[in-house]
Amino acid sequence: MTGSHATWGERKKYPLTLRGERLVLGERTWVMGVLNVTPDSFSDGGRFDAPGGAVAHGLALFEAGADIVDVGGESTRPNAAAVDAAEERRRVVPVIEALRRAGRGRLSIDTSKSEVAQAALDAGADLVNDVSGFSFDPEMARVVARAGVPAVLMHLRGGFGQVHREPRYEDVMGEVAAELEQAIRRGEEAGVARDRVIVDPGIGFSKAAEHSLETLRRLPELARLDRPVLVGPSRKSFMAKIVNRPPDARLMGTAGAVAACVMAGAHLVRVHDVSEMMDVVRVCDAIRGSAC
Repeated sequence: MTGSHATWGERKKYPLTLRGERLVLGERTWVMGVLNVTPDSFSDGGRFDAPGGAVAHGLALFEAGADIVDVGGESTRPNAAAVDAAEERRRVVPVIEALRRAGRGRLSIDTSKSEVAQAALDAGADLVNDVSGFSFDPEMARVVARAGVPAVLMHLRGGFGQVHREPRYEDVMGEVAAELEQAIRRGEEAGVARDRVIVDPGIGFSKAAEHSLETLRRLPELARLDRPVLVGPSRKSFMAKIVNRPPDARLMGTAGAVAACVMAGAHLVRVHDVSEMMDVVRVCDAIRGSAC
């Protein structure tokens, strides 16, 4: 087939301002490193719940190449206990303050609570990653609007205790895209400009394994929202149906999923194993013809 070439998922470029710096998403794939400051996260719970260890790990993620480190103080794994805002603040604020003082890179707060988001922004976070897509806490969108920071809005259904119950879909990606559009509109109604929103289809949230796989398969369809796309497939449970490995042994499964996300047009990937996934995204970006 002389002269033909593969067509990858569309990846439009989007300007993004973080801490006064104007950046562009889409020239290459950004990597967001996961920093769980929790005793009970599904794959690394308890490893970094002490501030010293958490800060050291955050610095290591930056050293490995992370563009953003995402700090979270509440596990969203199945059957995880809810954490009150005071405890969540106690876990994340000292870590964010220390990482900001170190000045190594950009910081995200992974929370669905407006009180925690505000404290984290005050401590030096650059953006908010809300797994609820502005649905759990009515004040969250207003906090983001007042701060003028970007927000990641993830897709899920139901309240905190319902997101891992048996989900049902007639058209997975059609419904995910429609519900993410609703999340964007919730933000706009509170003053969050559409051009500050990043969307996340929520792999593993309100989705059985087959739903997560179909979401990844149809990822290019999210381009219709005209927003940058973040995907977090790292170590997720859908892989257990395929490779039958525990979360901390899903490195190669994660690599396969991350490669698929990049080739399908993801602007950012959220991962635990930053060093290894940097190699994956660089190779995929080179194949796509993107900057690497």
